[in-house]
Amino acid sequence: MTYNDLFIRACMKQEVERVPVWYMRQAGRYDPEYRKIKEKYSLLEICRQPELAAEVTMMPVKKLGVDAAILYSDIMNPVASIGIDFDIVANIGPVIHNPIRSAEDVARLKPIDVDGDLSHVIDTIKILVKELEVPLITFAGAPFTIASYLIEGKPSKNYLRTKELMYSAPEVWHQLMEKLGDMVITYLRAHMAAGGQAFQLFDSWVGALSPADFRSFVLPTIERIFAELSDLPQPKIYFPGVASGELLPELKNVQANVIGLDWRVPIAEGRRRLQSGVAVQGNLDPTILQAPQHVIEQHAAAIIDQGIQQPGYIFNLGHGLYPEASLEKLKALTDFIHTYSEQAISRLK
Repeated sequence: MTYNDLFIRACMKQEVERVPVWYMRQAGRYDPEYRKIKEKYSLLEICRQPELAAEVTMMPVKKLGVDAAILYSDIMNPVASIGIDFDIVANIGPVIHNPIRSAEDVARLKPIDVDGDLSHVIDTIKILVKELEVPLITFAGAPFTIASYLIEGKPSKNYLRTKELMYSAPEVWHQLMEKLGDMVITYLRAHMAAGGQAFQLFDSWVGALSPADFRSFVLPTIERIFAELSDLPQPKIYFPGVASGELLPELKNVQANVIGLDWRVPIAEGRRRLQSGVAVQGNLDPTILQAPQHVIEQHAAAIIDQGIQQPGYIFNLGHGLYPEASLEKLKALTDFIHTYSEQAISRLK
């Protein structure tokens, strides 16, 4: 079997014969085989076993036929290395035992030690690049999204403590952004050195900010991360998360190759707002996967029709898969995307 580089070509806005597809959280609880593994091991325990983490990473590639794998990991993994004590609690998410609330808390954060603390992640990447016949995407959590967990102490709906620190102690906030930015840069550079073929920076919750606050408190760090990694040849994706459509015009100077869109902004409108000619990724509402297959395919076809109007389009969801998703529907959707997009692209020629 030959190596499938559709995803890489689409990221770089090169010609493709069909639209590549992968799904955020594609290695997850919708898969009965994965659920059985989770009965025995926690997420973090899986991550610490490179062979098992690699196996879980490859499951959706084998079962769904997607065009890229995404490393089985968690955005919280690197924060243990900088001095954060946390657990991932079932039905809650990350729970921080020593949350960030003051300048002193930020000052005690130490530089990340990838080789010393996260060698299992690097070992997993090295296994995967030998085994996979599609590109491996690695990832990190973006500073605002990570900060929201570190400050709140757990997932939040309103980010009260996060915004309180941002507004009342901006100098402390910027120090935290600087340290988390350094963590992300070092972590992702190590991923690419280990053989990762692309990376995605997840900013899942930054849509909670207004454009003005994003511009003042977050964007400088995002621009710095991509600028400092711009020497790397691998494609770079920024996903500004859910409800982030109003932030898209702010991203024109971010040196990413691809911007991920959530389902609230049509592909054509997302491109118009970005104004930078970057490739785009997205953006099926993941809840549509609960609908009948013909309804799923109608929505997917409409998205594909917009996506292929310009070079540089990757099909994905507007956010991660839910555990309630159907493996069979996902497989059928993947097949549909490949077949439909190949026919649609040929008609455009």
